[in-house]
Amino acid sequence: MMNNAPGSSPRPGPAPDRPPTPHTPAVHAEHLSVTRGTRTVLRNLGFTVPRGQITGLLGPSGCGKSTLMRALVGTQAKVTGTLDVLGHPAGHPTLRTRIGYVTQAPSVYDDLTVRQNLDYFAAILNPGRAAADRRAEDVTRAIADVDLTTHADSLAGNLSGGQRNRVSLAVALLGTPDLLVLDEPTVGLDPVLRRDLWNLFDDIATARGATLLVSSHVMDEAERCHRLLLMRDGELLADDTPDALRARTGTDTVEEAFLHLVDEAKAAPRTKETTR
Repeated sequence: MMNNAPGSSPRPGPAPDRPPTPHTPAVHAEHLSVTRGTRTVLRNLGFTVPRGQITGLLGPSGCGKSTLMRALVGTQAKVTGTLDVLGHPAGHPTLRTRIGYVTQAPSVYDDLTVRQNLDYFAAILNPGRAAADRRAEDVTRAIADVDLTTHADSLAGNLSGGQRNRVSLAVALLGTPDLLVLDEPTVGLDPVLRRDLWNLFDDIATARGATLLVSSHVMDEAERCHRLLLMRDGELLADDTPDALRARTGTDTVEEAFLHLVDEAKAAPRTKETTR
């Protein structure tokens, strides 16, 4: 689990000529590509992620979703094209405390309690004695946000897989980031926990004004998103709202719309390379 994007990573795209405004999109990409060895993993992507909304990044496993998310937080090598995040090139040092990133695998210390894990990461984000009260408030709030208050003093190693996922999410929520990048956060969770997490995502976006980019290969989760990026084989099939996608394809569900777009893409001649 990472809570920020290191400044030493590649920074695709030019720096903006003027400071970002409230109307600057959370993410803007043009001609974005990623290569790994001789393979093109992401191919010429162009899209915009609006602020204050939940954007779903959907597609089958292996289509390039995780690679795109690593590029957004500045940890992916061999990125070309333009990729601006919160008005700055991806990986810019000013983004360190403004982005929360949760990877697919929970990354917490098993020999620490839930609260100790969050205390540790909070001290990295806001070091020094002067910030002690703020850190304590942030930790308590983040634990409550993910509904782990009754497990705050439990060792992370003794938690279930779903609870460990929620600890990672709590770490990402420290400091109330402007952008949350969540890589398949509901994988392996039961339906009740999935519902509760999506309710939390809704609250973060609507009540706090944060932007969420949530990847998934579960198509029914697409209905909870304000906007969707549909991917296949490292390419973008669509960038639109769920309603617009259903109307465009004449289908009743986002899953049917996705399959319709896949069939269209298969019918169009193009050169493909395997992605991961």
